[in-house]
Amino acid sequence: MPRAELEAWQWRKLQRSLRHARSHSPFWRERLPDEITSMEDYAARVPLLYKSDLLAAEQQAPPYGTWPSIDPVRGVRHHQTSGTSGNPPVRTIDTAGDWTWSTDTFCTSLYAMGVRPHHKGMVAFGYGLFMGFWGMHYALERMGCTLVPAGGLDSRTRIQLLVDYGIEVVGLTPSYAMRLIETAREMGIDLAKEANVKIILAGAEPRSNFTTRTIEEAFGARVFNAAGTTEFGGVFMFECPSRRNACHIIEPSVIEEVLHPETKQPVGYGEEGVRVTTGLAREGMQLFRHWTEDLVVKRPWSACGCGRTWDFYDGGIIRRVDDMRKIRGVSVTPVMVEDVVRAFDEVSEFKTSIRTVRGLDTIHIDVETRSVPGGETATLPGRIAEQFKREIGMHPEVELAAAGSLPRQEWKAARFHDERPLVSQH
Repeated sequence: MPRAELEAWQWRKLQRSLRHARSHSPFWRERLPDEITSMEDYAARVPLLYKSDLLAAEQQAPPYGTWPSIDPVRGVRHHQTSGTSGNPPVRTIDTAGDWTWSTDTFCTSLYAMGVRPHHKGMVAFGYGLFMGFWGMHYALERMGCTLVPAGGLDSRTRIQLLVDYGIEVVGLTPSYAMRLIETAREMGIDLAKEANVKIILAGAEPRSNFTTRTIEEAFGARVFNAAGTTEFGGVFMFECPSRRNACHIIEPSVIEEVLHPETKQPVGYGEEGVRVTTGLAREGMQLFRHWTEDLVVKRPWSACGCGRTWDFYDGGIIRRVDDMRKIRGVSVTPVMVEDVVRAFDEVSEFKTSIRTVRGLDTIHIDVETRSVPGGETATLPGRIAEQFKREIGMHPEVELAAAGSLPRQEWKAARFHDERPLVSQH
């Protein structure tokens, strides 16, 4: 669809969504001005929506508060955010129509990655309250794929299923992909040779380039990115096979602004800013100008060359504003730490904490190790610390941990464990 037609389509859907919200949601009735005349007018007059606003609305009438634009009795599904930020979860409800649309966004993403009806798929996911990969499960079914359910299984059983059934499509988080790689090594299984995985959707959290390469080499498969949020209710972007790291925005379903983290003013193509999301399809829990905390760089659709007319995020979600910590004047994110630590083959798992040591904020890294040819476990903490200093600019504490003592993540990886006294955290 040409851009002019796409923008006209978005404007029509936005007008309809605004009318629905004003008519049915007490929360939005108070926030949305009347007589919005254009996209520009919308961006200028509608206030930004923060997670704290949604949580405050919930408190007025738990569990969903004044936010819904439907009677919650019409809901067919309940989900809530993962709570990895340490804040209370945001709870959502979906109608049957909402869930159909949400599944469709996953179908769009999977088909673009090369998934076809003859494929066999597995979603290595806990199937809990978090929306996560629920949509991928239903999308694989709708597309005609054979789906092997693996929600309640342990890592060893999942790996055996991958091998025994020749599963070609896998959905999971990058953190859990690394866990499966470690488990396969313990089982003596070479996934690249003995399994048949072709397409991996490794989403739901930022990942480093090193992690992407490690997953692809271990599985012998192409790793793709995709992302959605529980607040939005579906997938809003997917990685294009034609250009590595080009994550096209599903623009018929969403309007994505990119704003400066501090001034809150729009930034241009190629400039880093925070995603601000407006949903165009969900009727139960509507979203207008949601400040996501996700840092992105948007590029024009024409820079990809695949033929799609949807703009894309270069590299997907680069990091989150609320993930970054300033330690002794140095800005550090979990992905930066991962890129350094995972580069050492001896590391099987690690945990990053922020502590106060002799009055100074300090990064502390606990690492579990495995035996590798030529590896020297005793010198590993020093080597990691030196590499960390070279790449990031500060010297961390690195300590060896007992085998099996660190938590393994099936879902989102934990962010920094902030162990400082509350008065010193910032």
